[in-house]
Amino acid sequence: MIGGELAIRWPGGQESYLSLEMVRRHCPCAACCGEPGLTRPIPGVEMKLSQESFRLKGLQRVGGYAIQPTWEDGHGTGIYSWDYLRKIAKEL
Repeated sequence: MIGGELAIRWPGGQESYLSLEMVRRHCPCAACCGEPGLTRPIPGVEMKLSQESFRLKGLQRVGGYAIQPTWEDGHGTGIYSWDYLRKIAKEL
């Protein structure tokens, strides 16, 4: 973390700086993005985001493949794989 950004150094030395707001808005959890259903996709819940939604409360590693942030508004179910974070970084 550097200020309001998530700083990532990739293998090979490249660096990415993702704003916490961008990371939160790209939350990959089922509540935010939806999920496949038995007969049709189930849409995500429309989240009402506030300033607390973009402030990081904690960050945990998930094995060697992902991170799981917890936000000050209590949301913490998104697991961001390194591949997914690299994809987000390329959108910049």
